[in-house]
Amino acid sequence: MTGSTYINFDKAQGKGMKLIRTGENPVFGLLIITGVNLGLRISDLLSLTFNQLRSGTISITEGKTGKKRNLKVNENIRAALEYFKEENGEFYAFRSRKGTVYSIQQVNRVIKKYFKGTDITSHSLRKSFGRRVWDNHQQSEKALVYLSELFNHTSVSVTRKYLGIRQTELDDIYMSL
Repeated sequence: MTGSTYINFDKAQGKGMKLIRTGENPVFGLLIITGVNLGLRISDLLSLTFNQLRSGTISITEGKTGKKRNLKVNENIRAALEYFKEENGEFYAFRSRKGTVYSIQQVNRVIKKYFKGTDITSHSLRKSFGRRVWDNHQQSEKALVYLSELFNHTSVSVTRKYLGIRQTELDDIYMSL
């Protein structure tokens, strides 16, 4: 359940914008920003088009659960999209330099290049979204209820474990002695 860890939201956001602004890897930068701001599974993230990203609301049917979701495109994603003014259409947004849609394996390889750590994977983007929401809501149970619903988890305890919250709290016990 906790095979990957989250990336600090601000660090991920900053790295994504740097990859876009410098031209080092703009599309992957957009993938990072979109990933930490929408909280989608990587398979659903990779299926997004530029038209969907440019709309105010993205309507998708999740691949894993088959459930319909509506997601709001926030200012972080809009700011990143400013660098892709010429990109439009129903083609996939997250294509490699070869022009093919990134595979999950490619994303995992590239993300490890930009974020050091053995436990960093494409799933870390989704977990980063969750941790940001939890932190922004003062680490409240209410935030966990919302996240549990957004992530389609069976319970809040699953969400807590998924985000590694329980382990963090247990570690704090030792550090407070």
